[in-house]
Amino acid sequence: MPPSEPNTDANPTTPEALPAPVVQGIPVARPLPVERDYEHVYDDADEFDFVEVRPRRPRKLARYVRVLLVLMAAGFAAVLGVALWLNPYNADGSAKTMETHRQLGLPRCNMVELTGKPCPACGMTTSFALLAHGDVLQSLRANWVGTLLCGSLILLTPWLVVSGFRGRLLWVRNGELFATILMAGLLLLMTGRWAWIMLFT
Repeated sequence: MPPSEPNTDANPTTPEALPAPVVQGIPVARPLPVERDYEHVYDDADEFDFVEVRPRRPRKLARYVRVLLVLMAAGFAAVLGVALWLNPYNADGSAKTMETHRQLGLPRCNMVELTGKPCPACGMTTSFALLAHGDVLQSLRANWVGTLLCGSLILLTPWLVVSGFRGRLLWVRNGELFATILMAGLLLLMTGRWAWIMLFT
């Protein structure tokens, strides 16, 4: 605890050395100067007191959360591996813009079949595959939101592994807020891109 008695060696011209002001015969407490690693609070007697402030470390993650982070990293790595396995090019060597997912046995997009217009996720698999093959420009052409998402997965995979093993989220204080921002940003970008295509193409 810092000393409660005034410093007699202090310069009398400094605010700390000046006597407390008096209002109608009642001494008024003068705010104490802020010192490092301490904060000033009122005690029960409405007087200033020192309370030591210790830096708060993030709490360690629960075991099941750590396991979940590692499993998510494994899932992201599997998605990236599939993207690398897919062939996003036509027979003549030109890059596809969509329907690469049909190599996985999936059907054509229902919205394309019914309206001739792509859905918000059209071209996502193709953009993943193209980026996994290092073709960034064609990946952006297929679906630039998919390019951003694939790049995010590439960065998040090691981050999840490190966070899971160390027991604390690396560089992130609020995991729920972080995940919410990522998901909301993804949905906003997908919706905005799709609305642009529907309105102007």
